[in-house]
Amino acid sequence: MSRTGSAAHALDRRALLAAAGAVGAVAGLGAPMRPSGHTAAAAPGPSGRRVTAAPAGPSSAGTTLRSVATPRGSGDFRRLGDGPGWARVVRTEQAAAQSGRAGRRTALASFVQLTDLHLTDVQHPVRYEFLRAGRPGAWRPHEALTVAGVVSLVERINRLRGGPVTGAPLTFAMTTGDNTDNNSRLELDWYLTALSGGRITPNSGDPRDYEGVQDSGLKDFWHPGTALRDADKQAGFPRIDGYLEAALRTLTSPGLHLPWYSTVGNHDGLSGGVYAFDHGYLTELATGTRKLQIIPAAEAERIYRGEREGADPRGARIRELLRAHAREARTVTADERRAPFTLREYLAAHLDPKHTGPGPVGHGYTRRNLEQGTLYYSFRISSETLGISLDTTDPGGHYTGSLGTAQLRWLERTLKAHRDQHILVFSHHCASSMTNPNPDPARPGEARHGGAELVDLFRRNPQVLAWINGHSHRNRITPHGTFWEITTASHIDFPQLVRVIEVVDNHDGTLSLLTTLVESAAPHRTDLTDLSRTGLASLYRELAFNAAGSRGTLAGQPDDRNTELLLRKR
Repeated sequence: MSRTGSAAHALDRRALLAAAGAVGAVAGLGAPMRPSGHTAAAAPGPSGRRVTAAPAGPSSAGTTLRSVATPRGSGDFRRLGDGPGWARVVRTEQAAAQSGRAGRRTALASFVQLTDLHLTDVQHPVRYEFLRAGRPGAWRPHEALTVAGVVSLVERINRLRGGPVTGAPLTFAMTTGDNTDNNSRLELDWYLTALSGGRITPNSGDPRDYEGVQDSGLKDFWHPGTALRDADKQAGFPRIDGYLEAALRTLTSPGLHLPWYSTVGNHDGLSGGVYAFDHGYLTELATGTRKLQIIPAAEAERIYRGEREGADPRGARIRELLRAHAREARTVTADERRAPFTLREYLAAHLDPKHTGPGPVGHGYTRRNLEQGTLYYSFRISSETLGISLDTTDPGGHYTGSLGTAQLRWLERTLKAHRDQHILVFSHHCASSMTNPNPDPARPGEARHGGAELVDLFRRNPQVLAWINGHSHRNRITPHGTFWEITTASHIDFPQLVRVIEVVDNHDGTLSLLTTLVESAAPHRTDLTDLSRTGLASLYRELAFNAAGSRGTLAGQPDDRNTELLLRKR
């Protein structure tokens, strides 16, 4: 067993049962595609919850092949409605497409990737929304609805009837990091509960009142329930009475009906996804009573430039800024649940039985990870396919990523030990964003390794079929000669997508990776008076589309969306 262990390693009887459930789920893989209309029987998951059965016939229902949220009309604030779906693009840069392959293929893997959920405590005292005067995108007007948005996403995944192309059962889901927004224990609990099932109250501090920038009286932020002519209302944002009260209401997530695995991102490990503060200092700020809401535009721009350049990974400038503006900070209600979590607390929370849901116990992480303080692991996808989850967050700070030498050597050993398997690699950072040389404070003498080095390693190991990641919030699919890099858009910024990936053997010397994007279950068209859970999830999408500073390129090009990616079989 590797130094970090495998997710298949049994922790206890519960882990064994969870693993058995996962193995049962993949039993349908490797079989020829059966005629449309044949339905498999439902089976109980490891927690006793009945897992939705998938029909053997393919279906595009609920995917962007059918329809995509599309802006309607004109004006500053655009409403969304049903638009035409995105066609599938066949990409042959790495192998030719042989005729008749659709009738020959068998499924090797079928799963869902979620990424950059950014579950957000919008009342947290240490948020970087105070930069908005200089950078409009530093704060999003829809952030109070992240929990409602993710619950709707879970509902959509649960309704999928199988792989859209093959009809093969979806056997697991994988999150690829930035599961939380701000390294907060409360956000971590919301994330684990949203995916495993349970009640969530997306509120902190005063249980009776909202205490954040949206009731601050500052025109830099959208005030949905008042007549204040703030900057967002001047740009067309509506007044929605009762919005904040609805956003903070308790709601129940059904949890995923699939076994799910977890990968860590920079927002999970660093304050604001950027700063490697001393833990004691950050705890004092996060659980305290002072919240800075805005600073002058020129100062905000200077801080933002420093972030982009990586000039302040340990947050010295932010410390100085918070001291300088201490008298301007707002008093808020203290809340111990906002404390930052350590690496070991992150692992322990995943291993907590209350978060097991459909399994597996730990969602990829094992007690060996906890003992050794590591956040990378391998797991069995099917008899022919291995998954590898990497930790690309640099504990030394900054939002770009890298690997330490110890993890790289583990990865090399794992690849060598599985040369006869198909391998899918998961991480948060994409190759182009792995340029971070900052040393890990816990291993100051250890070298860091970037994306180019990983690309070379995977090319030398042609059993690697795909490197699946997020971080950029943009759909992008890149050929690397022997494997595909599949980067998926976030669920915080529009267009708010997840990706279904089916891996098939075409039995003609080629393999195909079939990627299909999926939106949440919320209707595309919003009703501004509907503040139900579903109504809020629709509003989450529409506000994201209209957010100041949002980028219209995040959906990517057609060949980054719904695709068939050909590879030569090794």
